[in-house]
Amino acid sequence: MKVEIWSDVMCPFCYIGKRRFENALQQFPHKDQVEVVWKSFQLNPDMPATVEQNIHEYLAEHKGWTVEYARQVNSQVTTMAADAGLQYNFDKAVVANSFDAHRFSHLAAKHGKGDAAEEALFKAYFTEGKNIADRQVLAQLGAGIGLDATEVSTALASNDYAAEVRRDVEEAAALGARGVPFFVIDRKYAVSGAQPEELFLEALQQSFTEQEQTDAVNGEACSIDGNCD
Repeated sequence: MKVEIWSDVMCPFCYIGKRRFENALQQFPHKDQVEVVWKSFQLNPDMPATVEQNIHEYLAEHKGWTVEYARQVNSQVTTMAADAGLQYNFDKAVVANSFDAHRFSHLAAKHGKGDAAEEALFKAYFTEGKNIADRQVLAQLGAGIGLDATEVSTALASNDYAAEVRRDVEEAAALGARGVPFFVIDRKYAVSGAQPEELFLEALQQSFTEQEQTDAVNGEACSIDGNCD
């Protein structure tokens, strides 16, 4: 089974959705047969590399809210994150364009560390208040998950993995994703949003059961006519 997850580093629900999905996956009897692939999505691709506003001011302007209301919303999301075992420090968050962070994630995936990269990026942004658009920060995060910091710096100084990021974004649009997180299981089932663990588990089980049934039918066909397409 393959689970593709479109997300953006700056999306608070993506980190919560990641943790809820992981908890569901741990309860799934066939978790060892599940491949998780992270895909890129940008909520605001036109954002400058860094923004002078804090996260509350940015959201207020971007959403048409008051700053006080933005603080209230972020407080509620912080509570939701805590329920998932995550610590959010919105007052420390550095608002920045996530394009290079996504390129970093693709580089990490090439080395089999895609999930570790996503976790490091989310923690850096939501918990540690690091600038995920700063290439030196990304090199440090890479070293922290076992990548070569020089390789990360060299890749980010070039245009490496830019096409892969844009391809992911285009693919999300083709699949009908209007927001993130967006989970696609075996290209059959889509789960949108940071849904409860029970829903993720149900989707995994349903997809696995259908695949077993398909495999059984194909196996029967092979044994009858001696030819497997």
